Amino acid sequence: MSSNNSGFSFYESVERIFDKAAAITKHPAGLLKQIRVCNSVYKMHFPVKIDGEVQVIEAYRVQHSHHKTPCKGGIRYSSAVDQDEVMALASLMTYKCAIMDVPFGGAKGGIKISPRDYTPDQLERITRRYATELIKKNFIGPAVDVPAPDYGTGPREMAWILDTYVTFNPQNIDAAGCVTGKPITQGGVRGRTEATGRGVFFGTREFCNNADDMKALGLTPGIAGKTVVVQGLGNVGYHAAYFFQQGGAKIIGLAEYEGAIYDPTGKGFDVDDVVRHRKETGSILNYPGATNIVKSSDALELECDILIPAALERVIHAENAPRVKAKIIAEAANGPLTPEADDIFNEKGIIVIPDVYLNAGGVTVSYFEWIKNLSHIRFGRMDKRYHEYSYRNMIETVEKMTGKNLSEREIAMLTRGADEEDIVNSGLEESMVSAFVGIHETWKKHEQCKDLRTAAFIVAIEKVATAYLELGIFP
Repeated sequence: MSSNNSGFSFYESVERIFDKAAAITKHPAGLLKQIRVCNSVYKMHFPVKIDGEVQVIEAYRVQHSHHKTPCKGGIRYSSAVDQDEVMALASLMTYKCAIMDVPFGGAKGGIKISPRDYTPDQLERITRRYATELIKKNFIGPAVDVPAPDYGTGPREMAWILDTYVTFNPQNIDAAGCVTGKPITQGGVRGRTEATGRGVFFGTREFCNNADDMKALGLTPGIAGKTVVVQGLGNVGYHAAYFFQQGGAKIIGLAEYEGAIYDPTGKGFDVDDVVRHRKETGSILNYPGATNIVKSSDALELECDILIPAALERVIHAENAPRVKAKIIAEAANGPLTPEADDIFNEKGIIVIPDVYLNAGGVTVSYFEWIKNLSHIRFGRMDKRYHEYSYRNMIETVEKMTGKNLSEREIAMLTRGADEEDIVNSGLEESMVSAFVGIHETWKKHEQCKDLRTAAFIVAIEKVATAYLELGIFP
């Protein structure tokens, strides 16, 4: 199977990267094979009545690794879903979780439908039936396999899955932990919606803060002033663009399926204003002051410092990679580059910050949501007021000692205790920073390791291998 100008399928591409990284490690072949393969692949077909006609729906759930449980991974709704894609995404989830020190095995699910072809009621019937099939085969549960949103799904679908699971498991006190990405009222966690995009910003910022790496690219350290092009204005792309804008970057190009826009002045777009324009007109095209680009994929070839592909996989390939002018490619989507594109960028000295690390913010905050569901308490509830009172007492003491008094506004700012979203965002930032340090050190440590993607896979392989060795499965 091959597509998008690549001689490799998506799953074969992931295996190719794994093999490249595995060759640099010193683990035995049997252990590496166990890490590499998908442990369980469940392909299903089930009937759903739509407009009086029975449709047979094709769907999947793949559990790539059981080195840690539960397994974890999103569910996507797309007419392009197939077994190869789901296996590839499940594999990437194992490596993401390992890199981020999130204690899950990787999994992924998919239903082969286009959500736009169905009403909300029809989507609910399909979702609930899919959840029922997973329950029947013990492919879902807070200690077994915990799905999450992905392309074409969101909190609504996760709420339907939770309700279906609870119907079959009314005595399970931890049932809310069977799925993440839920609405806040159903046990979701604040900060989950923007987590992946925020993580893309944190990860790219960490690379850009390294003076030596930036000097090699002819750039100054930091995010501020960098020109950025974002492909995809969905949840991940929008939030990534928003946080880069907040960090002082200039968003000079934005692309969606209807086309793309470019800012010829170089000052950058106001992302929220572009989103407002799209809601009002149905398109990002014809945004005031912007230059239209009719073919959306052409935006990938705009000259910029940072290119963020945040849509679907394999959009940059052997045919268009030679024309990409970005100096840094921040992979917000899963698998946006083919292996051939990777090879071209390595030769050209373009840095790729890999998806297996960079878009792991979503699963990291999903982990926080799962912890919240199992602990049955909101983050910050126990200590927020305690910290506020402690800070206030400290300020009062300082005021007495110095004879200077702060305004009520200053006191309110300095004494504010952390709420759930503050704690989640702090935990995400710490996770992204710590993971990057490990990847960067591995990149510099191994002479054979020429890029960050290989370094990230080496980190993942070492952590999964350690888990298996500690279980005593391998000698």
